[in-house]
Amino acid sequence: MPDRAVAPVVGKLLEAGIVVLFIVLLTTVLYGGVVPSYRAAVGAELGDRTLVSAADRVESAVPETGDAVSVELRVDLPETLRGAGYSIRARGRALVLDHPHPRIGGETALGLPSRVVRVEGEWESARPATVAVRGSGDGLRVTLR
Repeated sequence: MPDRAVAPVVGKLLEAGIVVLFIVLLTTVLYGGVVPSYRAAVGAELGDRTLVSAADRVESAVPETGDAVSVELRVDLPETLRGAGYSIRARGRALVLDHPHPRIGGETALGLPSRVVRVEGEWESARPATVAVRGSGDGLRVTLR
């Protein structure tokens, strides 16, 4: 008689063990390969969009005409990409996104008028970002602050 009472308990323990093993294997597969790849792809896409949006904001800050200008605009940037801070810096007439993850980053050219003589500065994602355009005797200077 006691053997009959043990069989259902052993059966339920085996079923529970199989479910736990399935969950452990599924979690290992997802967090070991699928999820990190997906996070990197999403981070790269968000990085590209952030860089293009920042370039658009810089370009829109430069007035179409005039040399005696003084413009300052706020630029909204995500605080992190893929959970890490990043920077956007000027290099010549382009913006460069620097990120600790190798798949996130890039460079985009700025479509600025020829009277812009200099683009300089850098934005850190954790700080407020602005773009300033100032006129000088030789043309316009664009500064990332």
